[in-house]
Amino acid sequence: MQRLQAYLFELLPPAGADERLMRRFCGSRRFVFNKGLALQKERHAAGLKHLSYADLCKHLTAWKADPAMTWLMEVDSQVLQQSLKDLCTAYRNFFEKRADFPQFKRKGEHESFRYPQRVRLDQPNGRIFLPKIGWLRYRASRYVEGDISQVTVSHRNGRWYVSIQTEREVERPVHPSTSMVGIDLGVARFATLSDGTFVEPVNAFRKAEVQLAKAQRRMSRKTRYSSNWKKAKAKVQKVQARIARIRRDFLHQTSTQISKSHAVVCVEDLRIRNMTASAAGTAEQPGSNVRAKAGLNKSILDQGWGTFVRQLAYKLEWRGGMIVEVDPRNTSRRCPECDHVDEANRPTQARFACVACGHEANADDVASINILRAGHARLACGETSPEGASAQEPTEARSRLAA
Repeated sequence: MQRLQAYLFELLPPAGADERLMRRFCGSRRFVFNKGLALQKERHAAGLKHLSYADLCKHLTAWKADPAMTWLMEVDSQVLQQSLKDLCTAYRNFFEKRADFPQFKRKGEHESFRYPQRVRLDQPNGRIFLPKIGWLRYRASRYVEGDISQVTVSHRNGRWYVSIQTEREVERPVHPSTSMVGIDLGVARFATLSDGTFVEPVNAFRKAEVQLAKAQRRMSRKTRYSSNWKKAKAKVQKVQARIARIRRDFLHQTSTQISKSHAVVCVEDLRIRNMTASAAGTAEQPGSNVRAKAGLNKSILDQGWGTFVRQLAYKLEWRGGMIVEVDPRNTSRRCPECDHVDEANRPTQARFACVACGHEANADDVASINILRAGHARLACGETSPEGASAQEPTEARSRLAA
């Protein structure tokens, strides 16, 4: 099987010409994207068909020949072409209703550029060669395996990072475990497993919320784009980066531990965007419990459920396991003893008490058991998605579980 894997390292560019050149690459990429988007909007306003990637590349050649834009020649052509490819992808995602309409990129937000080829890696010496930039050192915290398919350089919170995506052929693994578990994701408990264990949440944002609010208030009092404003903004970004690192480390540790311990993991197919929609309503029809719903939305987004499920899916696949998503309806209202479904079965957020048979338990434990049973039912029917479509799965895991 083919394994795609990305390695993220911190770059160590010397302060000076190299860092200025990398910033110029980011700016040129942003300029080309915005210019291409403006051209597409002009054609759309005139009733013309939007340009393809090949047509945009022809315009890029003309822009580089313009005497007013000769500075684009200093940037590697691959970087500029990849920017136009990103624009075409954004348009395609919009037309296929997977994303909103493309927006102009602003300076200081998501600064990055990408190479699809011609990148060399000197792992023994911890160096990487980037075309038109040269050799740069990076923190070689692990060995990179496989053939390099693309390299992305990004700038976040005053630091430069390089993401190296590789691909290689590996033998299909066999998971060492034969166990199957259901997981209920929540706020009071981050993850409750059907084997009786649970994982406490890290609540990275909640713990730093006061500190972040103070830093944001200081920044709001400064004159926008002044030197003091930029210093205050850097402090805000530093707090936000620490929150993100704590959450990311927690999610990786938790998903790694679960993927090592269980061959098949059943989770709910949650629509997080719908769950975290605002309850404010409109001026004509204002919502109710707006403050409470806003607090709940903040707590849900602080957990990172979507990232956790994504990490769990690929880590299970790498180890020969599989993930099964089940319909979340009534998982916390169904009694695991008598199968009775009633909204009154859950009198409080944490307590489950069946009105039919009197069974009592923790609501999260009940939900995890029901999720596990729903996963068993889908595997028995040969389905691994809530819609009933069979997903790709390691046959070894299913055969060993059936045995």
